[in-house]
Amino acid sequence: MNSLPLHVEQLSAGTLYRLFSGSVAPRPIAWVASVNARGQANLAPFSFFNVASVDPPVLAFSPLLNGQGEPKDTTRNLSAGAECIIHIGGEPLAEALNATSAPLHYGEDEFAHAGLTKASLGELKVPRIAEARMAFGCRVREVISFGDRPLSGNLVLAEVVVIHADEGVWDGRHVHLEALQPIGRLAGSDFIRCTDRFALERPA
Repeated sequence: MNSLPLHVEQLSAGTLYRLFSGSVAPRPIAWVASVNARGQANLAPFSFFNVASVDPPVLAFSPLLNGQGEPKDTTRNLSAGAECIIHIGGEPLAEALNATSAPLHYGEDEFAHAGLTKASLGELKVPRIAEARMAFGCRVREVISFGDRPLSGNLVLAEVVVIHADEGVWDGRHVHLEALQPIGRLAGSDFIRCTDRFALERPA
């Protein structure tokens, strides 16, 4: 089946977003807690997310600027402080995770908005979600900005310094997906469960 190449310079940011979100899928979701300079907590999900390094342990997620070219609350907070907590929100928390994507005013508490409980994690000042079974406490190593146009990204490289792992999810060697029940992001309003899996052995 033949098709003409799509030249990026001829595509709008909205078109590129639909291409990326529809084809780079499923995507894991970073549910990121941060605090602003006043100590007010923020919580938001980001599906441009993955592991960047194991040694040192670094996670990467990318909050986009909004349609007006303005930074998300998380990006603003990470310029004020160098800590965040990245949670893995399983299917039982999907509704709460989605609720924290609401466009609340800066400084409003998404924990309260979504009915979530705050808990501590190590020495970090940022609260974690008590109901989340896996959480990675991080200090930000670097934030790389890709511009100031609408939907430009800010790549956050966050080094993990402390981990909360529910004993029902992590046995010291393996993460039990049946207990974690991770969900992934597709395009539009669609999410996906990790319930239909297959295995392939790596070539020797």
